[in-house]
Amino acid sequence: MGPSGGTLEYGTAAEELRLKIFILLALTLLSGCSWFHKKPPPAPVPPELIVTGVPAGSIVFIDGTQRGQAAELNGRPQLLRVLEGSHVVEVHRGDTVVYRENLFVKNGEKRVVTVLSGSNRE
Repeated sequence: MGPSGGTLEYGTAAEELRLKIFILLALTLLSGCSWFHKKPPPAPVPPELIVTGVPAGSIVFIDGTQRGQAAELNGRPQLLRVLEGSHVVEVHRGDTVVYRENLFVKNGEKRVVTVLSGSNRE
């Protein structure tokens, strides 16, 4: 008569050993899959400064470093990526600083900097 109560019986100890080895090997291979591991968090999106209203012929500086010609192209403002933290935005016309603003930006933030020629924002 066959097995009862849902219990499996094997003909030999060798078959049982092979089954145990197979199950152990399968579990070992599955444990190496990325399906069981946490994914790293996505990289933070760097903040962006959207600089508008810069007079033609001026140059934008971020933290004392030139970041390009400031004249708006076809009415489009400049988009500048920066690191999270405090920054100083300056607009130079020749050797003169015509605009300066101190600001703080967080990751993922988009900050509009509207240049008012001849003014400072602290």
